[in-house]
Amino acid sequence: MNILQSALGGGVTFVAPEGLLDGLGLETAARPVPGVPYTLAQLLAHVAVTQRASLDLASGRTETWPGGLNVWPEVTGAADFGRVLTELRLGLAEARALAERPSERARDVLTDLAAHSAYHWGQVALLRRMLEGRSP
Repeated sequence: MNILQSALGGGVTFVAPEGLLDGLGLETAARPVPGVPYTLAQLLAHVAVTQRASLDLASGRTETWPGGLNVWPEVTGAADFGRVLTELRLGLAEARALAERPSERARDVLTDLAAHSAYHWGQVALLRRMLEGRSP
């Protein structure tokens, strides 16, 4: 595993996102946290949408970031939340595969995705602790 794969999907210095998603249900993820402008479900939907757009760029399926993309979509129910979790998991696997031997373009896009995602995965970890009453 190279450093880019580790940064995208967990490794020595990064928590594996799959572990942050394990056992998470909509009941917990949709609960508001005082002072936080979005729910955990909305945060995960944001990560899924931006991950997909980035992977489409990295893989060459698209040439530009999609205009008018809603990067903070609402999660409208259990089926929608399940789709978000599935998209996140599939995207993580795709990102790691693309990072194995990336083109220059893919490397640049995936590096940006890794930085963006690391920021938000940290938020996911914190919100799960707060929502589930766990200490650090």
